[in-house]
Amino acid sequence: MTASPPPVLPDDRLASGIARLALHYRGRFSAETIQRLVIDSYERLAEHARVRTHLVVLAEHLTTERLDALAHIEGAPGCGLPRVPFVCSHNAGRSQMAAALLAHRAGGHVVVSSAGTDPAAEVEPVVAQTLTEAGADFADAFPKPLTDEVVQAADIVITVGCGDACPVLPGRRYLDWPVTDPEGAPIAVVRHIRHIRDEIDAHITELLASLPST
Repeated sequence: MTASPPPVLPDDRLASGIARLALHYRGRFSAETIQRLVIDSYERLAEHARVRTHLVVLAEHLTTERLDALAHIEGAPGCGLPRVPFVCSHNAGRSQMAAALLAHRAGGHVVVSSAGTDPAAEVEPVVAQTLTEAGADFADAFPKPLTDEVVQAADIVITVGCGDACPVLPGRRYLDWPVTDPEGAPIAVVRHIRHIRDEIDAHITELLASLPST
């Protein structure tokens, strides 16, 4: 029986990322699993991208998030922190704000992520501005698709406007935060976006009080 030919990578530069991840997760995940997730992550991101300049790097970041979630599902050592993904439709506004604020306030005691059921091409600029004002780290944020691994690994899935599009899995705890959508808001209404930010922050105060590990 002849061996199957290796899959054709959508971008040759993905090979370097696959090699890095294979080294990092050596002994935990096979090279085949890593390659499959990298290619899948790249293709999902490419579906919504306007510019593909940074897609290879973003695909590696998304794959890392998915592999860490898989490790948590499998009970790998050192993966015991509460995991909270925020989900909205486009992952360009509310879910990004919530994730950045929770990560800022939790101080490393919560694994935070965000995703969209129909991710946009980029984060709303006015959202980035208001988060920077609040001292939250927003440098590496980008809209990303919701994946099964992240939902399965979650302790609490918080939705902020994705409606019925968010998958509901047995055994997961779900919260829905009714927060105004800032998408498309011009910079002139930044005061309104600050109000949304503060509204989300109030929800986060309640959330932190309910998480035992924080």
